[in-house]
Amino acid sequence: MANFAPFDAADYLDDEETIAEYLTAALEDPNPDVFLAAVRDVARAHGMAQLARDTGLGRESLYKALTPGAKPRYDTILKLLHVLGIKLTASPSSGQAPSPADGSAVVHTDVGGYAR
Repeated sequence: MANFAPFDAADYLDDEETIAEYLTAALEDPNPDVFLAAVRDVARAHGMAQLARDTGLGRESLYKALTPGAKPRYDTILKLLHVLGIKLTASPSSGQAPSPADGSAVVHTDVGGYAR
């Protein structure tokens, strides 16, 4: 029987384009835990200890904030994304302004300044 190492997305998040695609896919899922898990993977790829220093947050606090089911503060997520070089922007999903009945929009990620 073959032994396989467990898959860890953080091992593959080593360039800006991959990170942007990964986070964009996570944002498309209606479950907010999927996005938190994706940000956690990107944070682990960056290095949690370094990220804690750069954000001024405790390492344990970062892990708690990015745990599925957590309800992190908006400013905590913004700090993380800023330090990771990630910019989120919103645009209408159809390329037009959303109608009041629909209200849907797509959020895009832009990753810049990421260094592994």
